[in-house]
Amino acid sequence: MNQTIEAIFLDVGNTLRVVVEDGEIMEQARGDLMTLLGTQESEKDFFEGMDARWITYRKQAKASLVEVSEKELWTKWLLPDYPVESITPLAGQLTRLWRDRDGRRFPRPDVQSTIPELYRRGYILGIIANTITEAEIPNWLESDGLAKYFKTVALSSKVGIRKPNPEIFREAARRAGVEPSKCAYVGDNPVPDVIGSQQAGFEMTILLETATLKRELLTNDVKPDYIIQELRELLDIFLSRL
Repeated sequence: MNQTIEAIFLDVGNTLRVVVEDGEIMEQARGDLMTLLGTQESEKDFFEGMDARWITYRKQAKASLVEVSEKELWTKWLLPDYPVESITPLAGQLTRLWRDRDGRRFPRPDVQSTIPELYRRGYILGIIANTITEAEIPNWLESDGLAKYFKTVALSSKVGIRKPNPEIFREAARRAGVEPSKCAYVGDNPVPDVIGSQQAGFEMTILLETATLKRELLTNDVKPDYIIQELRELLDIFLSRL
């Protein structure tokens, strides 16, 4: 254990939660999205256009490391031909339906035991995540009784920048009131999670072994301090500070 660590920041997608395909939810989301917008297009044409615009946005966001707000995502990128005044109040709902097209999101089974224990051991906890949603992650933390354990939640859609830009890590550390050199980051993607946090000056990086890690081979330039199989292994790394 590194005795200097005071704060532990975690990713959400694939780290705290996983997505499981659920045909019923996915189909319902597609139908609800079209109904909400009142589109007269066929489902095939509508989603072909949406998917093409989504890919364009993702390429731009990953290249620039800039994440736009939900409002801008929908009014500028995904539904540019719709009236801004009609789409703006629907942005949050549209984002939730768009994400539900992927399936159902579940917390990992050891989240409910690991997060409270890290908190009890005296660590400041926070979240740093690339995401298009502004409310869904905070709402999940609240509904699952986890919000009280996290001092700060830095989402790219709210901060305006994406990992691996080190500034989102530094901003989260500032919000938590902890120097980057006393922070650790836990994620699952070598480039945004390891490179970003290391460039920000974080003392420790930990990767959870997921399909992402297996797909993104580690290079000589991407070296986490630990690779773990289960989230609960963090309890072997971060002993009590009290």
